[in-house]
Amino acid sequence: MSATERTTQSLPDFGKPPVIEVVCGISFKSLDRLLAPHLGLLWEKFKPSYPNCQEVPPLVQQVERFDPKTLVEAQLLELPPLPRIWFIDEKGNTLIQVQRDRFLHNWKKVEPTDEYPRFPEVSKIFRERLGQFEAFLRENGLGRIEPVQYELTYINHIPRGEGWDTLRDIGSVFPDFSWNFGRERFIPVPEAINWKSVFQLPEQTGRLHVSIRSANRLSDSKPILLLELTARGIGKEQSQDAMWSWLDTARTWIVRTFADLTDERLQKNFWGRKQ
Repeated sequence: MSATERTTQSLPDFGKPPVIEVVCGISFKSLDRLLAPHLGLLWEKFKPSYPNCQEVPPLVQQVERFDPKTLVEAQLLELPPLPRIWFIDEKGNTLIQVQRDRFLHNWKKVEPTDEYPRFPEVSKIFRERLGQFEAFLRENGLGRIEPVQYELTYINHIPRGEGWDTLRDIGSVFPDFSWNFGRERFIPVPEAINWKSVFQLPEQTGRLHVSIRSANRLSDSKPILLLELTARGIGKEQSQDAMWSWLDTARTWIVRTFADLTDERLQKNFWGRKQ
């Protein structure tokens, strides 16, 4: 089966997916005319929906490249570094992240009763907020977005009790990464795990980064398996329509990879897989 055929197949559908956060984003050439006072004006536009804000350090771009001869030109910053600003909604479920070369929209599960609103809704809000940001740039003569890369991340928490009890049971959740305990071994069951894999998207339009690691949930310190899937890249075409098409492909790869990596019994018994 070709990569294109895999991409166009219908997606698995989960009634109760273990996703706790989804991030849609775009990286672009630095908007050097964007200064700290402008971010205050931007907040005034977003404030009705995002009444809270927070300063955090800027993210460093990680650009997917396929030509080994490609040189990454370092930008000489004459301006002081601008912080990344979070605009946060009242409940803390959604936030916008803005810095000179990046714009992201997050949906986060805050309360156990919070339901994932699904990708069409998350991407719709991202599209709307990005449009507002682009309009703000035009209104204030701050330049325009020149895309460098798109990104989509899904973060999943699989708590102890959902198919596993100790890390010895890792193969019950992720059959590709089973722990061999059928013979006597010198090393014990690991205290922690941190596995990473990288997959190339069709036609070198990006890469899918997958990490599986053990952790403790912040809310209650309960042991979890944290599965993070991040697609980054960009196609040859850089129009707005091409961006949404790329995000759809990235979502397809993330959802199908999740289904490939996790055990089918868990998908049905805990996450309500419908197809």
